[in-house]
Amino acid sequence: MNETIAPTVSVIMPAFNAEATIAEGLDSVLAQTFEDWELIVVDDASTDNTAEAARSYAAKDSRVKLLASETNQGVAAARNQGIQAAGGEYLAFLDSDDLWRKEKLEKQVRLMEEQGAVISFTGTAYMNSAGKMSKYVLRAVENFGYDDLLRRNIMSCSSVMVRRDSMVPFPQGYMHEDMAAWLLILKRCGQAYGLDEPLLIYRMGEATKSSNRIKSARMNLGTYREVGYGRVASTILMLRYAIHSISKRLMIQSGWFSDNEVSQ
Repeated sequence: MNETIAPTVSVIMPAFNAEATIAEGLDSVLAQTFEDWELIVVDDASTDNTAEAARSYAAKDSRVKLLASETNQGVAAARNQGIQAAGGEYLAFLDSDDLWRKEKLEKQVRLMEEQGAVISFTGTAYMNSAGKMSKYVLRAVENFGYDDLLRRNIMSCSSVMVRRDSMVPFPQGYMHEDMAAWLLILKRCGQAYGLDEPLLIYRMGEATKSSNRIKSARMNLGTYREVGYGRVASTILMLRYAIHSISKRLMIQSGWFSDNEVSQ
C-alpha cells in the first residue's frame, strides 16, 4: 500500500458567491513556484456557480479539494472547516477574491523554516473591483507582536501563514475573526515574522461608506472583547485603531492609477 505523504502547506480558501473572482485566486495558487501544497476550497452554500468552478479545478489537479457546506455558516466557520481537513505542516489562507504573486509560498515557507516561526505574514498590494492597482503598498515589519497588533493590523488574512499545530479556531461572532485569531496566537508565541514584499494582492470592495466604517468599528470592539478586554479598554483600543485604519484607507484610495495588468 502506498503511504500518503502530507503536503507542506495547506491553503484554505473560504468561498461564498465568488463566481466572478474565484478563478483568478485559484490560478494564482496553481502558478506558485512552490508546488508542495494542497488547496482546500470551502464553498459556504453559494447560490451561484462557485462550487462548479472549484470542482472543475479539482478535476484537473488532485491537489485541489472542494468541501461544500449545506448551509451558509460564515467565513470563520468555513475556514475552521478547512483547517479540520488540512494535512499540511503549515496553513495559509487565501480569500476567494484575493490573489498571490507566484513566489508567495516559496518565500514564506523559507522564512518560516529559517526563523522557526509560528506565524508570519507578507506585505500587501491593493486592487479595486475594476482591476486597477494602487500605488500604495502595506509594508510588513520584520517583528510584529501582540501589542503592535492591538494598535494596527498590518497582517492581511490572505498573507498569513501559521504552523498547523499552533493554529487556534477562528472565533465566531460580530468581530474581525482573523485579527482575533492572530491576537490569540501572538499572546502565546510572542511575535509574527514579516516578509516585506507585496506578495498578496488584496481586492478592495465597496467599503468607503460611513455605514461600513461604523460596522468595522463595532467589529473591532467585538474583537477586543473576544480576547479579554472590558468595554472601556475596548473602546479606547478601537478609537486608537480607527485612526490608523482611516489613514490607511485614504492612502490606498489616493494611490489608484489607470488599468494595469496584475503581475503575479
